Amino acid sequence: MNLGYSDSQQAFREEVRDWLKAHVPAQALPSFDTEEGFEAHRAWERTLAEGNWGMVTWPEAYGGRGCDLIEWLIFEEEYYRAGAPLRVNQNGIFLLGPTLMEYGTEEQKARFIPAMASGDEIWAQAWSEPNAGSDMAAIRCSATRDGDDFVINGQKIWSTRAVFADWGFGLFRTDPDSERHHGLSKILVPLNADGVTVRPIRQLNGLPGFAEIFFDDVRVPAFNVLGGEGEGWRIAMATAGFERGLMLRSPARFQQAAKRLVRLYREHTQDLLDPSVEDAVLRCYMDAEAYALSTYQTASKLVGGGSIGPEASCNKIFWSELDLLIHETAMKLLGARGELEPATPSELQELGPWLDGFLFAQSGPIYAGTNEIQRNIIAERMLGMPRK
Repeated sequence: MNLGYSDSQQAFREEVRDWLKAHVPAQALPSFDTEEGFEAHRAWERTLAEGNWGMVTWPEAYGGRGCDLIEWLIFEEEYYRAGAPLRVNQNGIFLLGPTLMEYGTEEQKARFIPAMASGDEIWAQAWSEPNAGSDMAAIRCSATRDGDDFVINGQKIWSTRAVFADWGFGLFRTDPDSERHHGLSKILVPLNADGVTVRPIRQLNGLPGFAEIFFDDVRVPAFNVLGGEGEGWRIAMATAGFERGLMLRSPARFQQAAKRLVRLYREHTQDLLDPSVEDAVLRCYMDAEAYALSTYQTASKLVGGGSIGPEASCNKIFWSELDLLIHETAMKLLGARGELEPATPSELQELGPWLDGFLFAQSGPIYAGTNEIQRNIIAERMLGMPRK
């Protein structure tokens, strides 16, 4: 692998760095799991869109810059280096957006992508159900055809960003006689439609990062079916590939966290009682760099016309467990003080976002498909092992 950057890539990096330096908010935004923070992050999405930085890999006609995946990785490196806000519309721009590009009609692209890029419409996931968590093929939430509409009934749960989002995308059973992954359709649903009820679910930190969504005779036009009726499983698996494989968790996120961990280690070296912590810090730093190199390799493969297959499951396991290790190591370095919620700005600066990061990292092996399911995929589809 050639690890050097071309002159045009270096120039692109400088352009990104200069723009972020001029526009990243001086003060951290409130959590987007609060109404105030959600709207503040929506405003930041609009700022990005004004500079055509909302999603740089999208075509210019849809608010992007037509960049390739290597340039996207460069953008992400500068984005995290600048300490820019987390993306409140990540479900839209990183997951649904690429799926729309591939499977949507021209009319659907024109309707949904510009509003997604501008932050005018923020998206939530509507995958899981009370009896169909990691097993999406067990979905029972129904969508029955009625003329030019579908009528949706049922319930979704653990819907990320749904508390304040404008739209949701999910799988619904459009063939009542079907079983497992057959007879499913991917449908885009406005969360302010008549018959939709959204109930917040509190996270470990007490904020409503998730929600239950109840559908009671919700009418949605057939126009909102993505990729055709009955094609939902195939299209959802493409979205899951984006979620697990490349887009959702760029390596820059973990590289910057690992660098912060190294700084924390240096500040607390004299307090260490457990020599294994030093080994953990080293491993975190090396694994973050290894993940970055692996992602560059995958991006180069895609730029060359390749595709992401079941190896996306390897990525998902790696970054979720790396995130856990980084934050568990930080908590060991901080000791009992790391369990305190910062009460003042000075304490926040001293303790950093380690506690929130630690709590969030616990969900990593669960969302985007549990790591147990990912190991099954690796065993069956990559290693050719038989089912038990």
